Amino acid sequence: METFFTLANVLVMPFWLLMIFVPRWRLTERLLRSPLAAAPPALLYAVLIWPRLSEHVPTLLRPELHAVAGLLGSSAGATLGWTHFLAFDLFVGRWIYLDGRRRGMSAWLAGPVLFLTLLLGPLGFLLHLGLRRILGRADPAGLAPDDATTH
Repeated sequence: METFFTLANVLVMPFWLLMIFVPRWRLTERLLRSPLAAAPPALLYAVLIWPRLSEHVPTLLRPELHAVAGLLGSSAGATLGWTHFLAFDLFVGRWIYLDGRRRGMSAWLAGPVLFLTLLLGPLGFLLHLGLRRILGRADPAGLAPDDATTH
């Protein structure tokens, strides 16, 4: 499991580094325009969960704290959980990156928000939403950056 845990980290790190440190680089923009940027860790998660699916479905369908703690308390469970977090945090980070770029948010402001999202996903997401509001750049139509970024 150690190898898969490390692989999950390696799969997401280039995207985070690009978004945080070279957000205006053409390659960064091109790579992050596709929602497939979050596909590698999601695919790894699928490969890891598939053989254990029948074992975990009962816990997932009727989650109870002790059962979920037991699941996450093993190396396999922690690797599954971590890979799940990384895939979804990257997807949310990608959205924050695209939304910030579209709104003209300073890279000096977006970078720390993305770093917080990498470390503490939902807190970075909430901070981004708050900054959108404070900066007067809230999108009254919803959370979608724009239609062009979903293709």
